[in-house]
Amino acid sequence: MIASKISNKKRIRNILFISFFVFIALTIRIGYLQIVKGAELATMAYEQQTLNRNINPKRGTIYDATGEHVLAVSSTVETVTVNPGNIAKQDKEKVARKLAEIFELDYEKVLKKVNKRSSIETIIKKVDKEKTDILRRWIGDENITTGINIDEDTKRYYPNNTFASQIIGFCGSDNQGLDGIEAKYETQLAGKKGSIKRHADAKGTEIGEEGEQYVSAIDGNDLILSIDYNIQSIVEKYLQEACIDNKCTDGGNVIAMNPKTGDILAMATYPNYNLNEPYEAYTDELKGIWSSLEQKEKTKNLQAVWRNRAIADTYEPGSTFKTITASASLEEGITDTDNSGEFCCTGGIEVAGVRIKCWRYYRPHGPESLRQALMNSCNPVFIGLGQKLGVHTYYSYLKKFGLLERTGIDLPGEGGSIFLKEEKAGPVELATISFGQRFEITPIQLVTAVSSIANGGNLVQPRIVKQIVDSQTGEKKDIEVNIKGKSISKETSEKVLSMMESVVAEGTRKKCKGCRI
Repeated sequence: MIASKISNKKRIRNILFISFFVFIALTIRIGYLQIVKGAELATMAYEQQTLNRNINPKRGTIYDATGEHVLAVSSTVETVTVNPGNIAKQDKEKVARKLAEIFELDYEKVLKKVNKRSSIETIIKKVDKEKTDILRRWIGDENITTGINIDEDTKRYYPNNTFASQIIGFCGSDNQGLDGIEAKYETQLAGKKGSIKRHADAKGTEIGEEGEQYVSAIDGNDLILSIDYNIQSIVEKYLQEACIDNKCTDGGNVIAMNPKTGDILAMATYPNYNLNEPYEAYTDELKGIWSSLEQKEKTKNLQAVWRNRAIADTYEPGSTFKTITASASLEEGITDTDNSGEFCCTGGIEVAGVRIKCWRYYRPHGPESLRQALMNSCNPVFIGLGQKLGVHTYYSYLKKFGLLERTGIDLPGEGGSIFLKEEKAGPVELATISFGQRFEITPIQLVTAVSSIANGGNLVQPRIVKQIVDSQTGEKKDIEVNIKGKSISKETSEKVLSMMESVVAEGTRKKCKGCRI
């Protein structure tokens, strides 16, 4: 009897002892789950119970200056996703097989996504509605109510293929602008994503009163460019012909700018590429070897053709720069346009012990006025003018013409000029700069500088986008003309324009007769 009582007490004590340790262990475990793992588990629970799917907005449309020609537009496509946890185990293989069949995908890869322990997996993006309609019918026939989502999406399309390719740029698979206007105006064009939020239990059944919440996407704003479709088409056509006829292996570029507003009416670079296939070979020669090239070599070729050389590449402007020297000299009162015999070309000029020849050194131009010197493109005359101006004054005009800084054009990748620092420019360097050599500028810098001569001396910032159109209200916002400063006086600009006209009417550029600024 006594032994039985002792045995019962011992059993009770052991039970209490075990219960105490179980209680302590559970307390520690609960504390660990709530304090240490609490945030992580809460996130996991939210992801399991809340199925979020993004709705992509339509990217803004890009138009030419007239608003009549669409240069870039977003077309409606669809994206297919799955919620793996909401697809019944017995249906997973069947679903994966059908998805792979309809969209021509690898079955094993699709099955892996369908079997994943995640809230959502993307099967395919940006497919035409014809294919997703096949999936819709199959889902209805098989009575699959949860786990497969078909959401509206957008795809960027360029109706004119290669037209203004280096200006417009292109988008990636996520509809984000990667180059050109598409990248520069990303915040305006992109719009704001919408969403579908659905509260469900582990089986995919809706819970709570909210059910499915739909937040509409906000489409991106439209852009109206300064590019005129007709002018751009003509420029591209003749640039291509010129590059092919003259075997310009490095290609070429042309810019047409409205001097008064800074509007870029045309900006063409050759070769160009198809905006709808930006990662494909763009010349017949490359198409023949594309499959054999390493990825590094492909990337190098693609980056070269994507680059907008009209704003990114620098070059020696040569004799076109003599208009800048002439403008500065007239503005400073060093000379005038028609002082007969003021200068004399003897075939060359000596500068700091170095003889610099005229291009027609074998038959010197002899006595000339400034107008005649510009018509003859006579180097010694402009070297002499540079010497009279001096380094400091000459560099002050480089600054006034905007040649020591980027223009600020609204395109990505603009390059800058390459000049010696003023304090390092000696007599020989000043002489060569005076007739356009031994330094480099971008085509857009030269066009902007010369345009200031054409509009009374106002240095205007070039622009590609004229207006932004609000997608919600239709309100148009003008991009204002930005006059950055004054390069020369109106009187000087009129004199230089008169001389420039003489160059094409009677001088070394007679082949351009009929051209006028």
